[in-house]
Amino acid sequence: MPKMKSHRGAAKRFKVLGSGKFKRRKANRSHINSHMSTKRKRNLRSQGHVHPADEKQIKRLLPYAVK
Repeated sequence: MPKMKSHRGAAKRFKVLGSGKFKRRKANRSHINSHMSTKRKRNLRSQGHVHPADEKQIKRLLPYAVK
């Protein structure tokens, strides 16, 4: 049986942690940030985690990410 392909868009957006959870980048940080408070921009800098309800779909997109 041939190897399964990873979804390349998902592979660029999500990384797997040692615990098996996925980390992701937070939204609304790409441009037009001058109106945002410093506190809001600082909080957007940290990594977010994928919600448990969405993990099953991410695992399907990245078949070799999780052992």
